[in-house]
Amino acid sequence: MAMVVKNNISAVNTLNTLNKNQSGLSKSLEKVSSGMKINSAGDDASGMAISERMRVQVRALDQDNANTNNGNALMRTAQGAVQSTIEILKTLKEKAINAANDTNTDEDRALIQKEVDKLIDQIDDNALTTYNGKYLIDGSHNMSVNGDAGQGTYSSFTNMSLATNTTSITRLTNLVRRDGNPVGIHPTDSLTASWTRNGVTYTGTLNPVGTNDLAAAINIITNTDASYYSRTSKVGIDEYGKEVHTPDNQPAITIRASNPGVNGQISGVTFAVKDRNGHMRNEVNAVLDAFKETVRAQNPSPDNALTLQTGTRANQATKVGFTDMRSVALGLQSDNGAGWHGGTLPAGVDVVGRGPKIQVTTKEAANAAINVFENALIKATDQAVAIGAVQTRLGYTSSNLTVASENVQASESTIRDSDMAKEMTAYTKHNVLTQASQAMLAQANQNSSSVLSLLK
Repeated sequence: MAMVVKNNISAVNTLNTLNKNQSGLSKSLEKVSSGMKINSAGDDASGMAISERMRVQVRALDQDNANTNNGNALMRTAQGAVQSTIEILKTLKEKAINAANDTNTDEDRALIQKEVDKLIDQIDDNALTTYNGKYLIDGSHNMSVNGDAGQGTYSSFTNMSLATNTTSITRLTNLVRRDGNPVGIHPTDSLTASWTRNGVTYTGTLNPVGTNDLAAAINIITNTDASYYSRTSKVGIDEYGKEVHTPDNQPAITIRASNPGVNGQISGVTFAVKDRNGHMRNEVNAVLDAFKETVRAQNPSPDNALTLQTGTRANQATKVGFTDMRSVALGLQSDNGAGWHGGTLPAGVDVVGRGPKIQVTTKEAANAAINVFENALIKATDQAVAIGAVQTRLGYTSSNLTVASENVQASESTIRDSDMAKEMTAYTKHNVLTQASQAMLAQANQNSSSVLSLLK
């Protein structure tokens, strides 16, 4: 090789190699220090774009999971309030059963009534339970209630213990049970009907039963309060405006309130048959007094349900509605705080509980109150079941979101995260090569100095 001074090609080549090694060392150092193999778009433009979209999705999924957990906390708060109401209603039924016992004096029943009044007040306090300032079960966050022709829903009571071929004109003495056996009402028996509306309990009697039919028994109830509705499987219209049918889709006798909404609701219907000596016909009452509430009275309302955002896209949400758990909506007192107004009653009808709260001050009122509290328990239990179902769903939603977030993070890690062992190997290689290049550059720079020996 020629000895030249102006252009030290060896040094130039070594310098270029040194620059390449230093660049590689710098990139390896960046990857090792950050833990990512893509630190800028220049490293991998398409990979970075995919990675950023995945990061957005992970953050969205994590927020959805937080929303779901917050929703579950809200549901637990509502569940606690409803469960407390259920416990109170259990106690109220106990008090009514106690008051129906004639071992109690009128003074005893008056004391029991004081307890009943306070417990009903506590139900209203439970309905004012809040979460983050929002009232939950006071009816302000219910689902849409349309009902029958937009008027709200009517209270409906259905007897599914009588034979499926029972009609309103079937004589009481000819009534047959669902299993085909006769109910066993005698012409000399007496039949008493009790019903409760707006906290006031009414009663009327057929004595004797004679040749009266089922319609006559139902017509004891004042037709401005309730009346015979149908003998088919249809028992009413629900809050969505859809028909409600018996669970087995078999015909049954249904009584329906005459007016829609909470103001028109019938809280309970009770039928009691006694023989000519005044003894209760318990085997008969087990069948005839089996009118259970199948449609709950609700006022018309827009959709005020809460929305829990549980998805990464718009409108991927879970709607949660709570029915009204106040004592008025449960049929335990009047909506205007007024009891019996002292008006004219139809012949044969008496007031045995003057309201405005459900009364247990007489034996007759206490017996009617037992069914009222039972129906209120059904309403509260239905709400508890609905809350529990939402909690279960939110639990599954949270699990799904957690797994989805983990999977997306794993995918993003594959694209963007560094393989530390591999990067450390590359870093060590570039570090050694850089040091070697520096040493060789020093040697190459010394090559030109050998020309000086020729000038001596």
